[in-house]
Parts: sequence; C-alpha cells; structure tokens
Amino acid sequence: MNTLIELYDERAIENVLAADVFRPRRIVYLCPTEVAQSQARQEQIAAFFRHRGWEPELIFLETSLYKVDRILRQLLDVSERFPDCAMDVTGGSDAELFAAGMFAAQANVRAFTYSRRKNRFYNISGAEFAENLPCDISYSVKEFFLMAGGTLLPGRVDNGVLKEYLDDIDPFFDCFLRHRRDWTNIITYMQRVSPAEAGQAPSMQVRGDYTVKGERGGRISAKEEALRDFERMGFLRDLEIVPGERVSFRFRDGNTRAWLRDVGSVLELYVYKACLDADIFNDIIGSAVVRWDEVLGHGSVINEIDVMATRGVVPLFISCKVSDVKTEALNELSILRDRFGGKGAKAAIVSAGRCNAAARHRAAQLGIAVIDRDELEAGGLVHRLKVIMKVSE
Repeated sequence: MNTLIELYDERAIENVLAADVFRPRRIVYLCPTEVAQSQARQEQIAAFFRHRGWEPELIFLETSLYKVDRILRQLLDVSERFPDCAMDVTGGSDAELFAAGMFAAQANVRAFTYSRRKNRFYNISGAEFAENLPCDISYSVKEFFLMAGGTLLPGRVDNGVLKEYLDDIDPFFDCFLRHRRDWTNIITYMQRVSPAEAGQAPSMQVRGDYTVKGERGGRISAKEEALRDFERMGFLRDLEIVPGERVSFRFRDGNTRAWLRDVGSVLELYVYKACLDADIFNDIIGSAVVRWDEVLGHGSVINEIDVMATRGVVPLFISCKVSDVKTEALNELSILRDRFGGKGAKAAIVSAGRCNAAARHRAAQLGIAVIDRDELEAGGLVHRLKVIMKVSE
C-alpha cells in the first residue's frame, strides 16, 4: 500500500491512527470545505506526522458529506490516479461510508477498519495486512493535542519536578482531609500573609498578622493546627505563632509555596500520584494547558485539564474539584473529551465533596466517571482509575 484513503472525521485520532500504523507514502483525505481550504489545519496534521518521525505526502480533496454520487466519483478518481491504494473506513460521515462500500465493491479496492473496543485493525475487503492486527501505538498527552491542532503550554505545575515530591503528596492530602471544612479559609490566609509582588521573585520568608482580611469584608484568623501540620510535613519551616498577634514561617521552596496558596492543588497532586501508582499509563501531565488555534471558527482558545493521562491510544481527561460537582463542570469536561479525545476517550471528575444524585445522573448521561469523597477517603482512587481504563487487576 503506497496510498491510504482517509475519510476525514471530526475526531482527530480517526484521521491519523491508521496512517501512523501503516506508514504509507501518501495520504488522501476526503474532507469538508473548511478543512480543504484551511492551510493551517493541513499544516497541523503534517506537523503531527513530523513529530512522529515521518513525512508522508498529504492530499486534501474537498468533498460533500452527504452526496454519495460525488463522493463515489472522487474515490474512483483517486483509485485511477493511485492504483496501489487502500481505504480506512473507521471515520467519515454516513454518506461517505455508504459511498466507500460501493467503491470497494466496484473498484475492488482494499478496505479495512479499526475497532476501538478491541484495539485492533480488521480486514473488510482484500486488506489482509490489517487482518486482526493489534494496535500497539502509544501516544503522549502532547501528541493527542498535536493531532487535534493544539499546543501544549506550561501549566501551573512543573511536571519535571513533581516526582521529587511524591513522598509529600499523600501526607499533604491526609492533611487536607483533616482540615477539609476549613481548607478554603486556610488557603486564603496563606495567600493574605504571603502576597506576590509584581516584578519580584516570591519571598519564602513570611511574617504576617494572626488575623487578616477575608472574603467579602470578613476576618480570618490563623488555623494553628493546620500550620503545625504543614510544618510537620516539611512544607513550612521555622514556624512561630503568637496567638492573637502574629505568625511567621518560611516556605520550604517555591513549589510548596504555590501549593499552599492554591485551593485545588492538593487534590490535583493526589490524583496525579494516583495515576502514577496505577502503573497503567504511558504519560501523565498535571495542569495540562492547551492552546487550540482556530477552533470552530474562533481564534486561539485556551483550556486547562487538571490531570491528563494516556494509555496507548486512549486519553483520560480528569477534572478535580475540592467542592461539590456542578453541572457546568461536567459539561465542560464532556466538551473537552469529545472535541479533543475522540469517541474512545475517557473522562472522570474527582471531587472532595459528595456527589448528589442529580450530578451523578448528569455525569452518567455524559459518560463521565464520578469519584467523590467516600472513595477518596477509602483509598479507592487507584482501583477506580483501573476500572475506568478497563484494566483488570
């Protein structure tokens, strides 16, 4: 097979997976007008293949999503121009698939498909090379973004150093569970006594009032036991508390400073470590910030996924919430998964609160797994991740 015919699909992985496995000399995409006329989108696909280490010739043919006769004529033209061609019928519209069936029968062209459920390719007609072929490719988080036209940007977490803090994460999360009800006020207090000054490196040394201004004009006093727990964990050093007057301490380093000033970091770190402990993912990124250029006709759009992990060709999008699960969060997570992960992608929302029946019902409708405080307190997160990814223990 020198030429692969692809029926362009809105799910990015459908457009690159077969090509990446079989590595033909050229790929002919039958695609809608907006792709055929978009040099940017075409270059994004080419950039993905270059990142994967090869540079096939790419041909983009504008076609109709609904007119079977036109699609069939174009397929016949492609087979005449490139006799040694084969066709992937995994993606595409219903009309394209109907035309592809007619084309395979009329021109005796080899055709194959990919099964997400079994992670194998299958011969449909004359494509013996794809008969029951396992798909052993593994994609990174960055590559899932690339194939969809996205760029991975630096997030709130330096993933390069997270493994140096693995021994700290479980004690940090245990501390959060002990002080969960006061956590927002605790973090707000830390923010107030360690303000960031524009243009200057953040100071590790802190000296502040025992009681500070809170939200909406309220007052927040130091939570002494929480501060002592932070010191026992090693996140704070040289802690001194003069009740009713002042507090002073030194952050261990810039990372612990950032985590103690951000309400959601503790849960995100815990989920990141659970993904590592599960030992089933080939790539894991905390605070995955992605910029999508020209998405749905708009300019640049930036989204953040709290934790993203990949296993082979299946990405997992995880949203972390220290509060209750809201419908808006579920909808946003569903959109990100569907737009950028494809039909086989997984999504989970992890909440330090308890998920009510309405939220669970909505999550079930959207195909999103829910992990709430009960499972977290029972230590069931690693097991649940394996269940979501359908990995037997």
